[in-house]
Amino acid sequence: MTKALEGVRVVDMTHVQSGPSCTQILAWLGADVIKVEVPGRGDVTRGQLRDVPGVDSLYFTMLNCNKRSITVNMKSQEGKEVFARLVGEADILVENFGPGALSRLGYSWEVLHGLNERLIYASIKGFGPGRYANFKAYEVVAQAMGGAMSTTGFEDGPPTATGAQVGDSGSGIHLVAGILAALYQRTATGSGQRVEVAMQDAVLNLCRVKLRDQQRLAAGPLSEYPNPTFGDEVPRSGNASGGGQPGWALRCAPGGPNDYIYIIVQPIGWKPITELIGRPELADDPAWATPEARLPKLDKMFGLIEEWTSGLTKWEVLDLLNAHDIPCGPILSTKELIEDETLAELGSVVEVDHPERGRFKTVGCPLRLSDSPVDIAPSPLLGEHTDEVLASLGYLPGQIEELREAGAI
Repeated sequence: MTKALEGVRVVDMTHVQSGPSCTQILAWLGADVIKVEVPGRGDVTRGQLRDVPGVDSLYFTMLNCNKRSITVNMKSQEGKEVFARLVGEADILVENFGPGALSRLGYSWEVLHGLNERLIYASIKGFGPGRYANFKAYEVVAQAMGGAMSTTGFEDGPPTATGAQVGDSGSGIHLVAGILAALYQRTATGSGQRVEVAMQDAVLNLCRVKLRDQQRLAAGPLSEYPNPTFGDEVPRSGNASGGGQPGWALRCAPGGPNDYIYIIVQPIGWKPITELIGRPELADDPAWATPEARLPKLDKMFGLIEEWTSGLTKWEVLDLLNAHDIPCGPILSTKELIEDETLAELGSVVEVDHPERGRFKTVGCPLRLSDSPVDIAPSPLLGEHTDEVLASLGYLPGQIEELREAGAI
């Protein structure tokens, strides 16, 4: 089968996580993603958090599958000529340098558009224009300034970062959407355009329900929150569901750090829950029978359910609740996820064979297209495809060797 983005060429000038997470999805969807790296060093994450000496780190390999790598010295004139030719043949350029970095190298949007009017120039920055524009941003900085940290954690604890990389990979996924929209619009206009995503904006977009609740505070306390008092800001609410139906993480046997299951109590689920926990009389008790009656004492309600769950494993609770169509989910550790047979069968977690480090596991493509299956290939070695890509741009073997001798590649 053909791939969804077959024939689309991407110049990938990204590094670390936010940009590479975007271009990896484009590569998974079939685009020819050419990662442009600094000769001799490459993406800084090749050497960060190494678990095997002398080979690319998992940090790099898990964000750069299915790409090709070339090395170009952008500070040399010959290297700039290579880059200009590469841009001239590309559909998309993606970068996540600091503000103005490409412009300082002589490649502003206007220059790039002049080289290739069909080029889509996509960027991830920490912040949009304005006061924060030139501030440096990292994953947790974006979480802090996008609303995630102030609303994560328990009321009596500090603001807390989430383990999900909503700042970096969240921005990358947002940028994929913008790129594909621009690519589609180009079919009508024939012209490329600028696409930008700010990490702060991406986190803010994922925190929209908290902005919803901020405005609801004007009408009084938020009844679905477990907090006893409310000020003029949305509080941290622990493991509350934040939606219309109450939920909480309840302890299970044997009591390990991730022996919990998250349970949502819908109105229709209350009666079977009372039967499972051995308290069937609560189904018709006016003090417990309705959501309105239970809402003021959610802590007591979940306490009753936890008395039952704590004697069972999370997998036993999962089966018993699902038999009654009660929404729930066990808290899965990273170890459980990477070893999960179902996720392996689905391709959600895949094993990849790397030429230097051997086999490792990584996430699979979360997008599933019926006519465009995804095959996960290993990340490229530094400069592995330099000669191959330059040959496709029209460089002869002798010219490629001259570029190498000149330090341009």
